[in-house]
Amino acid sequence: MVVGHGTDTMAFTGTALSFLLQNLPVPIILVGSQRSSDRPSSDSAINLMNAIACAAQADIAEVLVCMLGSSNHSYDLLHRPAHLRKMHSSRRDAFKTIGTIPFGKVENRNITIHENNYRKRNKEREIKAALKIDPKVSLIYHYPGIQPELIETLIDKKYHGIVLAGTGLGHISKNLLDPIKRAIEEKIAVVMTVQTLWGFTGMQVYQRGREELSIGIIPGHSMLPETAYVKLCWVLGHTRNPDEVKQMMLTNIAGELIDRETPRGYLIFQGIEPILDQYFKQPP
Repeated sequence: MVVGHGTDTMAFTGTALSFLLQNLPVPIILVGSQRSSDRPSSDSAINLMNAIACAAQADIAEVLVCMLGSSNHSYDLLHRPAHLRKMHSSRRDAFKTIGTIPFGKVENRNITIHENNYRKRNKEREIKAALKIDPKVSLIYHYPGIQPELIETLIDKKYHGIVLAGTGLGHISKNLLDPIKRAIEEKIAVVMTVQTLWGFTGMQVYQRGREELSIGIIPGHSMLPETAYVKLCWVLGHTRNPDEVKQMMLTNIAGELIDRETPRGYLIFQGIEPILDQYFKQPP
């Protein structure tokens, strides 16, 4: 199946579909374009052709995003949406996989899969629809000078979950500890992620992180802030029991959690390799 989608929220939708539609028999490929089809430089045609090739031919049964991997229109990359971030507002190769390498590559409709562990196509498999979502979840980026009233307001408005994008290894300022403790005492699930995108939470390293763990903040490990947000919406749609919420958030359900980063993944397989020689030969 191929789903055309706008690029701004494509990763959100793909991640949601990964939780909502499980045990897929065939792939679901989200595709879009950074430039409209009426422009000579549009990436719409190559993206669509490669997405269709992947949906029709690839031995895959997962939700993936197919978008241009190079600015010269030579190939597309396949991404697991839970690790995907739109990293540029206008470039055609705007989408990058975070924390690992792209799932695969499609060039001239030929498919190469980089991932070893993935669900393969099986038309006899029965899809599982887990369609409940709780919209009463907020995503908050920590910043210097943040005020505790933000958390207090979410508590008073009866929110059910909060995802924090903390600094460093997953840290917030001291003035947020008491309101977050109150939130957790009132059975509001609070999950910590990191703003750096690359890297994991490490809340056991410094005193502040240990304080956060002691009041019941759930570590998001490798999840991007938006991935943790989507997952928490989905989890809370199925249970509000704090122990069950924590267990589900710490369980790898749709490939959203990874054990470790790919070696040098931060530097390689992100779309620049084919033009490195050309880049370094450019005059200053």
